[in-house]
Amino acid sequence: MIKHFTKSFLGILFFFVLMFIAAGKINYFEGWIYFAISVFGLVINIATTKNKDELVNERSNPGANTQPWDKKILGLLAILTILSYVVAGLDSGRFNWSPPFDFRITAIGILFMIAGQIIFTVAKYQNNFFSSVARIQTERSHAVCNSGLYKFIRHPGYLGMTLSWIGFPLILNSIYSAIPVLLAIILLITRTSLEDKFLSNELNGYKEYMQKTKYRIIPFVW
Repeated sequence: MIKHFTKSFLGILFFFVLMFIAAGKINYFEGWIYFAISVFGLVINIATTKNKDELVNERSNPGANTQPWDKKILGLLAILTILSYVVAGLDSGRFNWSPPFDFRITAIGILFMIAGQIIFTVAKYQNNFFSSVARIQTERSHAVCNSGLYKFIRHPGYLGMTLSWIGFPLILNSIYSAIPVLLAIILLITRTSLEDKFLSNELNGYKEYMQKTKYRIIPFVW
């Protein structure tokens, strides 16, 4: 568990180093707010998976048979994530391209991000097969998760990620960082479509699950 925490924290630290380098200063208030909330999210994620070694191992080191389309999407998401942090740092940290946000907007961003992290954490806790990649975990007797949040939407983890992404430009006072964020959200939505198609063809019981749980990300909407 310590190894997993360290690896996850170093991942967070990598992106924040990029952002602070782009900002060109250490007294970057917006960046520190976002960093604190990110560490909070990491702590609750670690705390809720401390007795789920198989899930932790799967997310840290996924097994074979990752879908080629998913590798491409994950690669693009990594690039967009880096761009988001760099653009935010350059914008609100160094050049002030965006006008100052009212603190109420920042507060809304904080609420979005915390809500997103909680939903993501609950989704991961409830689904023992919550992998970081699209693959059938045959070695773990992969089965459909249809309880908890999964009763209402098929991809609650993506809902959590989307809410967190929406909070990103609001917290960091950066209109321009919303551009790579929007592209990342579009990619996530595309991923849900491809994942549904893949799982309905490859995972026993998923077609029936789709018929019963009709909403993909937003309850009672889509």
